[in-house]
Amino acid sequence: MARDQAEIEQRNRQCLEAFVVRARRVAEHSLADDWEKLVALIDPKIEVRFENGEVWIRQELPAEEVVESAAARIRPILLTTEDCFHMKVLKALGYACLELPRDAERIRAMRAEWKTRVDPATPLDAAYRVLVANTTTGEEHDLDAHRLAMSWIYGDVVHHDTDRRKEGDPFGLRDRFRAAVPLVAWTMVATIELLNYIEALCKDGVLYLQPEVFEAQVALKSTVWEEPAQMFTAPVGTEMPSGATASLPEGWLPVGKDTDLSHLKAIFGTQLLHPTTVAPETAPLSEHSDAGQPESVGTTLRPFTGLCNSWSGTDRPS
Repeated sequence: MARDQAEIEQRNRQCLEAFVVRARRVAEHSLADDWEKLVALIDPKIEVRFENGEVWIRQELPAEEVVESAAARIRPILLTTEDCFHMKVLKALGYACLELPRDAERIRAMRAEWKTRVDPATPLDAAYRVLVANTTTGEEHDLDAHRLAMSWIYGDVVHHDTDRRKEGDPFGLRDRFRAAVPLVAWTMVATIELLNYIEALCKDGVLYLQPEVFEAQVALKSTVWEEPAQMFTAPVGTEMPSGATASLPEGWLPVGKDTDLSHLKAIFGTQLLHPTTVAPETAPLSEHSDAGQPESVGTTLRPFTGLCNSWSGTDRPS
């Protein structure tokens, strides 16, 4: 019995730690920068105006690309097979709070709301339905908001599910997107609030999770880097280093200020640029080159993950 309990607790801890890491990445998304605006997207407002005897409606939502990236961040939380699946997390919390009535009740309420918002039992439980008709063919379609949203998420964004696409196509991309925004926003809000709740339980001693899951970097704030480095080059075919801290094999030379970087090319086709030189044109394919790779021109930089970073700021090992 004790062994079974230990296994359950270990599995629950794994689930909670996975969720914390993913939820922190969700919290770092730009949509979460303005909490009030994010919450407002759960129930987006529609402006109605009357003009020249006509009724006009206007709705303003974030750029699709922004919501698309948010959908990618929450996707594992929506998937039942993932460790960080929202309902798995609530189950793990329920186990941890069995003897805490108020917390147990709160967790039950969160489970019920998740079912309503993300996994409605019937189309009638969805927020609304959309009905369209083709006046030329007479063909009609109707779909609830939840399935429209899933059509956008899994048909347009994170997958290309042909069944989802076929179901949502008659309504157009705009209606699929409009249905998805509230779902994405609500899931983000629920995820961040659950993250805060888990942090509070950890502070109260109800839960113990590895500190690293709260400290590890989960999102990049900048994609521009400048850092000291040591670089080495060698002709194509030179023996590669056996490890990041190993001595360099014969033939590797350090890159210095007098090195002409315009002649350095990576075998994957990328180009190192020197501020005082003009980048040479890509070498034409040679009929004798291997696997369609460009024929070697001058000295070639051999890509080696971690080579520069490992020696940055230290003396090159002899």
